[in-house]
Amino acid sequence: MARDRSQREDYTTPLKRLLIGVVCLCLAIIFIVWRIDSPRVERFRAQVIDRVVPNMEWAMVPVTGAINLFRDFQSYQRLSEQNRELRSELRQMQAWKEAALQLEQENARLLDLNHVRLDPRLTYITGVVMADSGSPFRQSVLLNVGARDGVRDGWATMDGIGLVGRISGTGRNTARVILLTDAASSVPALIQPSGQSALIAGDNSAAPVIDFLENPGKLRPGDRVVTSGDGDVFPAGLLIGQVASDPSGRLRVRLSADYERLEFLRVLRHHGTEFIQNPGDLVVPLPGAPHPRPRPESLGADNG
Repeated sequence: MARDRSQREDYTTPLKRLLIGVVCLCLAIIFIVWRIDSPRVERFRAQVIDRVVPNMEWAMVPVTGAINLFRDFQSYQRLSEQNRELRSELRQMQAWKEAALQLEQENARLLDLNHVRLDPRLTYITGVVMADSGSPFRQSVLLNVGARDGVRDGWATMDGIGLVGRISGTGRNTARVILLTDAASSVPALIQPSGQSALIAGDNSAAPVIDFLENPGKLRPGDRVVTSGDGDVFPAGLLIGQVASDPSGRLRVRLSADYERLEFLRVLRHHGTEFIQNPGDLVVPLPGAPHPRPRPESLGADNG
């Protein structure tokens, strides 16, 4: 067995050397032929290329596929980067769109505030709603205007369309607004076109109740409800809403003010409201004031 291995090694080594020499010789000949600058050699090279290269297309398929795969991978990387950039730009555009919509809504509400028709004798101040403390038992909002701005208790507040509520409690920099939907709210109103007086009473629902009507049969859904000015609580003519009825048939007011988007409120300076410093003056006349004279009928009755 040892002799067979040695004989095989003796034949294999010269054969390898011979093969390497032949390959090197062929490569040298090809190199020399390819470097010769002669018309005959050029034609020979062209014939060799025409015969060999078309038959070697099968060998170029893996190389071409690898090159195409590499190019596709580079293209995929570029597409991935562009996709990330587009997503980032889309997020920025969405943020800009949201900001633009908010500005548009605020601008529309401010324009609505400018379009409200009010008594020219009334002045106003516009405040921003800071917080909403609405609850099942109390519905109110907080404004960023207060006593330093001259705001007083009892003044009416409006949004761009209709009446929202009244000031109930003022601080130096803030004021609280009791909404018309609050159970403690009652507003004297006038219903048009019937001209009937009524009282709009809140019951912590989205549509206050219409109470104390003389003739409810004259009311129709859609009739306008405005403040009457009775009791000198609110200025007359402020829009409250339209008449509507609930499923039980009870008359209510569909408020014109958008209570779901209260951002800006106009506080009306209604200086016609009388402030009573001493409630006893309502019953007892002031010192030095003339007393009313008794009626002659009462004198005759006493003398008799």
